[in-house]
Amino acid sequence: MDYKKSAAEILSAIGGSDNIVSAAHCATRLRLVISDNTKVKKNVLENVDGVKGVFETSGQLQIIIGTGTVNKVYDEFISAAGITAASKDDVKKAAAAKGNLLQRIIKTLGDVFVPIIPAIVAGGLIMGIMEALNFMANNGLISINQDGYFFQIINMLSNAAFTFLPILIGFSATKVFGGNPYLGAVLAMFLIHPSLQNAYSVSTEGVKQSFSIFGLYSVNIVGYQGHVIPIIMASLILATVEKKLHKIVPEIIDLFVTPLISLLVSGILTFTFIGPLFVAVENGVLWFVQWLITIPFGIGSFIMGGLYSSTVVAGVHHMYTVIDMGQLAQYGLTYWLPIASAANVAQGGACLTVALKSRNAKIKSIAFPSALSCMLGITEPAIFGVNIRFMKPFVCGAIGGAVGACLASIMHLGATATGVTGLFAILLHLHSPLKYIIVIGAAAAVAFILTWLFGYNDTTETNSNNKSDDTPSADAVSAEMIYREYR
Repeated sequence: MDYKKSAAEILSAIGGSDNIVSAAHCATRLRLVISDNTKVKKNVLENVDGVKGVFETSGQLQIIIGTGTVNKVYDEFISAAGITAASKDDVKKAAAAKGNLLQRIIKTLGDVFVPIIPAIVAGGLIMGIMEALNFMANNGLISINQDGYFFQIINMLSNAAFTFLPILIGFSATKVFGGNPYLGAVLAMFLIHPSLQNAYSVSTEGVKQSFSIFGLYSVNIVGYQGHVIPIIMASLILATVEKKLHKIVPEIIDLFVTPLISLLVSGILTFTFIGPLFVAVENGVLWFVQWLITIPFGIGSFIMGGLYSSTVVAGVHHMYTVIDMGQLAQYGLTYWLPIASAANVAQGGACLTVALKSRNAKIKSIAFPSALSCMLGITEPAIFGVNIRFMKPFVCGAIGGAVGACLASIMHLGATATGVTGLFAILLHLHSPLKYIIVIGAAAAVAFILTWLFGYNDTTETNSNNKSDDTPSADAVSAEMIYREYR
């Protein structure tokens, strides 16, 4: 392979060096952020010597070349383009900056919640296990001392992350916004301070104390336990004030003045104005979602289950963590997670059909592991590598997800935590495992049967060789590469 020639042809096919915002590489791919995607000739790129596939994801143009070769092509590429090598993080930042406002907001939400999810998952799993133990104890299947030392310790571990969730969010969000995360944690501690009335008690006890601001505005002296959006907005204010103060406060007093003023300003603004406003916004969002998924006969959930995979394609699914967190705080369960599980497993069922029916070894090598990945909650390999390529399997998977989500709504199925979908999510449904098995089983079965009957055949496979430029060919993506992209 002539690395220099391949690099020059790639550069020409993407519109030249003037069309490059940033460029890096990973173990198998060139990762480029392009200024004008309309100038990219994907059909030309796919025919460059050494290029095994081309696809776009998360604002990046990714050109699959392969291990041991990509670094050599990359060196020639940046030399021919006359640009400076960038890291993968730099490319991700450039891709994010290029996105529209909604994309940037969703990416920010993902950046805030992804580090928190392990804590939420761990607490939810422990909570689910406790519920299963209580169920067995109440039905005489086992004998446990619910007032015993170890049971009480486990009980506190199960709800610790949820009780102090605002602190986790405050720390993570302030860090994402460029502020001091420890100040963010302190601000969140203030918002759930024991001196404030606990937010969970308002529904039964009412608001016990409020203050009038100049006789024009009343502020309830209530904490922000279980809230998500207000804490994120408070963290944004804190980080913004802190960064501005760092620029104007003399360095000799910066250590004292900046944290003091940052906390005072953000704390007063949040508690007086920002917090109440975004509590109302958050409650409105949760009310709408709850109304939607509780429409009689599961109609609303059917619609959302069918559309869920499309939101994964659009990259907006990270925003659902806010819904999960809000529902956990208000209801003790998230009714959104079973919808996501049904949609994810259904895409796996459709992908499995392709794996079984295909006579193409390369397609099988992608589809089998991608189907398994879906069953474990990682859907991108199946969606981008298989189902969307043939389109009909994707549609059949969406229908399967809709059916599973509808059943979840009818059975009032909820999860004790978020972050895990697919087979392992049964650990979040130990209070009603049979219902969860029915939901994901129906979703996968419907998707599998529909794809077998209508979604994939030899004609589909043959026609895919003459596909449009914006989907990878069968030769374009190997199972190893697709896993490295989405793990």
